[in-house]
Amino acid sequence: MPRLDEEIKELIIEVLQLEDIRPSDIDSAAPLFGDGLGLDSIDALELGVALQKRYGVVLSANSEETRKHFASVQSLEALIANHANK
Repeated sequence: MPRLDEEIKELIIEVLQLEDIRPSDIDSAAPLFGDGLGLDSIDALELGVALQKRYGVVLSANSEETRKHFASVQSLEALIANHANK
């Protein structure tokens, strides 16, 4: 069974159609936006919907907390793990 961080990386690649990127290319600690993976707000929306469908997490569109969760693969992993433990 794949680790959660690998699942998240695969989901990012699939949902955002990042054809030239493999999960191993994504640093779990690197920022998802800006200088990191370079995602934008549209990518965040698409990824948020996919996370909700797959893991049942609900994110508020413009909250500071949501921005923290989308900081990196590691922060998304923590959010999903925390949600699963509730």
